[in-house]
Amino acid sequence: MNSPHYLPAVTGTSLQYQEHGQGPTLIFVPGLDGTALLFYRQVSLLAPHFHILTFPLPNDASYTMDSLVELLREVVEKVIAQRGAEKVLLCGESFGGALSLSFALAHPQLLRGLVILNSFPKIRHPWQLKLGPWLLKAIPWGAMGLVRRFTEAKLHSPHALPEDLAEFHERMRWVGKVGYIRRLEILQDYDISDRLPEIKTPTLFLAGELDQLVPSVAEANFMANRMPQATVIPLKGYGHICLINHDFNLMDYVGPWLSHLETSGIFSGARKPPSPENGEQL
Repeated sequence: MNSPHYLPAVTGTSLQYQEHGQGPTLIFVPGLDGTALLFYRQVSLLAPHFHILTFPLPNDASYTMDSLVELLREVVEKVIAQRGAEKVLLCGESFGGALSLSFALAHPQLLRGLVILNSFPKIRHPWQLKLGPWLLKAIPWGAMGLVRRFTEAKLHSPHALPEDLAEFHERMRWVGKVGYIRRLEILQDYDISDRLPEIKTPTLFLAGELDQLVPSVAEANFMANRMPQATVIPLKGYGHICLINHDFNLMDYVGPWLSHLETSGIFSGARKPPSPENGEQL
């Protein structure tokens, strides 16, 4: 593991980029927390197969979705230049999925594929987000630990182990207030629904069937039905935050999907991948 120094600085946080493993590059794009610290279990599982890069999002109130996309573009282009001519995989969960999809619309030529976990093309009820930033600005940031424990059942999978939940709460202490609130504000205007057919990048949607925060399976199907190279896999028994779960291995889904793309010519746009929820096999 090392922290690469060739990548652009991220404002407002002491958290750093981290690199792990060798192979094709997979970049984890953080969710609303912005820390990239919740990928820890998956990094160790995927590092034998990929060059993994994790990076924090800025703890900065000036950013927009467009400027986050351009920050990510700079990261991707520097990784490609450093490692030679190659495209990258992006893996984004929730807000990170929204950012990854937005990136695919702006810079598809840099992408090998997308893995999108429990995400959405728009916020269906944006009024629910309008109150959040106001409340978060009003309460002491230290109280967020209690808020997360109060909403634990809504966020996590029912079978999440106590030690996994304890690790989650410890890592969430690194979340920056300014960036977190700004990302909530960004989502109020986020809507790529009408542009989904433009995303030609091969995409794997993973959607927790027990997600109580986002109707992830419905949103994944909505997006996949409008994208020419998309596959949906429902995650039985999992809620919104599942990458920390002791029994969840992202490679179990990404590996077969990539093998299918490589053997069937999807990377060259030959045909749409099968959809397991419709009974088709990877």
